Amino acid sequence: MSDKMNRFLGDTPGRVLLKLILVSLFVGVIMNAFNWSPLDILYGFENFARRIWNLGFGAVERFAGYFLLGAVVVVPCFIILRLLSYKR
Repeated sequence: MSDKMNRFLGDTPGRVLLKLILVSLFVGVIMNAFNWSPLDILYGFENFARRIWNLGFGAVERFAGYFLLGAVVVVPCFIILRLLSYKR
């Protein structure tokens, strides 16, 4: 059971807990510095979704265009990097 838990978490539970505490502290300091709250982030996502909805399907079409434009570059680079690392 312990080995399955370590494999699931990626490390021992104690080390994962320590990492989560440190990252949470760091994120909390950053959020406090910018005067953000978790609700601000939620409202930001909500506003983003509303703007996309209000823009209509033109925004979805632009998003798909950006996605395809990026994929044309990223996917071949990914395949080349995987092939180069596979030979090692």
